[in-house]
This record gives sequence, structure tokens and C-alpha cells, in this order.
Amino acid sequence: MTTEPRIYVADLAAYNAGFLHGVWIDATLDIEEINEQIGHMLAASPVEDAEEYAIHDYEGFDGYKVSEYEGIQSAHDVAEFLAEYPVFGGELLNHFSTLDEARTAADEDYCGCYESLADYAEELTEQSTPIPENLRYYIDYESMARDMELNGDVFTIETGYREVHIFWNR
Repeated sequence: MTTEPRIYVADLAAYNAGFLHGVWIDATLDIEEINEQIGHMLAASPVEDAEEYAIHDYEGFDGYKVSEYEGIQSAHDVAEFLAEYPVFGGELLNHFSTLDEARTAADEDYCGCYESLADYAEELTEQSTPIPENLRYYIDYESMARDMELNGDVFTIETGYREVHIFWNR
């Protein structure tokens, strides 16, 4: 069961006064809608003049850790990225240190999904080099794939049985 990326935004004035008051918000909504829901939550606060809030919980971010200090815009941007790349987005975010790096990898360095890295090495080789039929069975694509990965040319994200997403390293 896949959960949509949501954040729990807590009313800090209520929290500091000993009340748990907040709202779960779909992080893929437009920023204006998210801010509107936060405004409604703060207006309904059990503490007068509540205006500060923080992200106190989250779900559906596929392994990405949303910080309390993440900021609404940043959480929204990550949620949008995960919605755009639901199969490997979370793993890609965990592989890189920034959302921009993950987005560049997804947009520019993605080679596709294959049953194995060896299948990709075979396709890449056969598309770039004519291979005489009498030599075809002597090529060790498993070793080529292992070398590609060990040399740092590519990295992979395995999302299922015989489902390997391949990316070029920059």
C-alpha cells in the first residue's frame, strides 16, 4: 500500500502550552493550499494568537527523512519529486545529498529499467559496436556490468525482482 506524501504540521503555541493541535496535509498540494490549511489550523488553535508551526511528523516519503526544520516549500518539492518518480524517487533522494542532484539524475542520467545491469551492458555494447556473429557468445556482459559499477560509471536502484533502474554517474 503506497501512502501519498503527507506532513503533520503542529501548532507550536499549543504544543508549548501542553496541547496537541495540528493537521495532516497532503504535501503534493499547491503551496497556497498548504498554507491555507496551516492558517485554518492556527486559527482554530486552543491558544490565542497562535502563529508559529513546525512539521512534527510525516508519512509516504519513501524513506526520505523530513526534518522538523525542513520547511513547507522543501517538503512540498520533495513530495512533488516522489509523485513524479514514484518507483525510484525515494531511493534516488537517499543516494544524493540534494533534491537538485536527484532531479538531475532522474532527468538526465537515467538509462532505463532492465532485468539486470548485464542486460544494459549488452544493449549498450550492441548499439554502439558492431559485433561479429562468431564472437557474440564470447562476450561476458556480467563482467562488463560489474566493471561499470565498480569503476563508478553507473549506479543502480533495484526496485523489485528483475527490476533494476540504471543511472550514469556524473
